[in-house]
Amino acid sequence: MKTYLQLKPHTDPALLDQKIRDVTIRHSARTEENEIFLHPIHKWHLYSNFENGKIAGGRIVIVRLFSIIAGFILLIACINFMNLSTARSEKRAKEVGIRKAAGANKSWLVGQFIGESILISFIAGLLAFVAVVLTLPAFGTLIGKNLQLPYTSAAFWLALLSFVLLTGLIAGSYPAFFLSSFKPIEILKGTFKRTNATVNPRKVLVVIQFSFAIVLIISTLVVVRQIRHAQNRNAGYDRGQIIFHWITGDLEKNYDQIKRELVSSGVAASMTKTASPLSYINSDTWGIEWKGKNPADKIDFDRFSEDEDLVKTAGLQLIAGRDMDLTKFPSDSSAMLLNESAVKVMRLEDPIGQIVKDGELAYHVVGVVKDFLIGSPYEHLRPMVIEGAQSSFNVINIKLSNSAETAEHVKAIEAVFRRYNPDYPFEYHFVDEDYALKYEDTRRIATLTGLFAGLTIFISCLGLFGLATYMAENRVKEIGVRKVLGASVMSITALLSREFMLLVLISIVIAIPVAWYAMQLWLSDFSYHTNMPWWIFAGAGLLAIAVSLVTVSYQAVKAALLNPVKSLRSE
Repeated sequence: MKTYLQLKPHTDPALLDQKIRDVTIRHSARTEENEIFLHPIHKWHLYSNFENGKIAGGRIVIVRLFSIIAGFILLIACINFMNLSTARSEKRAKEVGIRKAAGANKSWLVGQFIGESILISFIAGLLAFVAVVLTLPAFGTLIGKNLQLPYTSAAFWLALLSFVLLTGLIAGSYPAFFLSSFKPIEILKGTFKRTNATVNPRKVLVVIQFSFAIVLIISTLVVVRQIRHAQNRNAGYDRGQIIFHWITGDLEKNYDQIKRELVSSGVAASMTKTASPLSYINSDTWGIEWKGKNPADKIDFDRFSEDEDLVKTAGLQLIAGRDMDLTKFPSDSSAMLLNESAVKVMRLEDPIGQIVKDGELAYHVVGVVKDFLIGSPYEHLRPMVIEGAQSSFNVINIKLSNSAETAEHVKAIEAVFRRYNPDYPFEYHFVDEDYALKYEDTRRIATLTGLFAGLTIFISCLGLFGLATYMAENRVKEIGVRKVLGASVMSITALLSREFMLLVLISIVIAIPVAWYAMQLWLSDFSYHTNMPWWIFAGAGLLAIAVSLVTVSYQAVKAALLNPVKSLRSE
């Protein structure tokens, strides 16, 4: 069996060899072959999930997902450019007619329009590069990585120029062929007409854009709701005023003196040693044995450990029995606590005094504690065994007393640690702050999704504005006739806006089931998750309608206020 070892946050490198030996010893009783492979450190941030000894993803999945979303947004922006370009076709039609009459062929005109698009793309690329340079530090802070642009890499500049060139070609292709296809005779005679079909690519694009924006809005609301749902979950223990420090150097040897000094001075209310901090579980096993166990059972238990006083330090709730106390009961070095879930899956009517084995180590149960959450806040509580002092310890946990300010207590603890462990730095962590890191990845997803949603809405509004401009130009004479016949500005505005509202309503109908299905899949990855109330979908739809109304109303009112004498002058 191959075991892949990944260090937890704050792991002291000095403990690496010991951790490897511990893992090997744990598995040696149940497997014939034990090989330890360290995953390359530069990939830990993105590749952290394993299945059957092989990489099965991690944060890289989120990176790929947002890359796809970014590409889709860029494609929408390109097509919006097409919309805005073709919306100006009336103004450029005469230019095309004169150029063709002067001898310009279609390929020359296509080259001209694509060249204009590429020039705009290069200007946009320059502005985007400046924006990236300015915002990269903030974005690095958001995702928790120090990002830098590879200014000295020729491949980077080549890829950037190629990307800008490709964007210009994609954005300028349709307008180039559309505008260059005008017939000069019709244009110069004034008989050139444009069609306004009920269904055309521009309207389809607006529907796609707003559908995508609504899906992202709903996704953002669901992710934020899921974070709050997990944050409001009762963890079952008190994380406040607890600091932990990895056991380094002489701390293990001098632990009893350190504990006695800190507790007697009133700095610490209690202390305990554990295998991992109170903010996460770094060990589990399916090798737990007890009397009456079905040999076919392969129940996976979370494995924790303490020397003594864990209940007092973490504020756990005892249901039966007692906590470990090596002073009164020296045999508690082989004692064990169970949580409620463990008692249920083990089907123990009277767990106190039962013998439970973990591999070759035998423990006697002295207490049962109420379930408490150390693992992922998005997962159900799992059965847990808390093993006594014959297991290994890596962490010292200190519950600060209320006799003074936290800063004063930390300063006093630092002085004691430096006296007993002078060769190692004093590096403490608060349990509640460390526990809060569990939400960071999900919070980043919510923030990035919200940013993408805002950007998509903005680009969608540009597309809607382009389509409104295009249609208003097509119907300028119709609007003039209606005004001559007595139509009010309000009625004309409502007439022009009605069609766009229909497009947005179609987008809502499409987006809601897509968003519901996508978020159901995402939430299914969490055992403990929130629901999706109706108001999330209704709110996203109303927001899309409000934004589109504001966007369209400007162009509609502008067209409605146009003097009918000017619009009908050529008739």
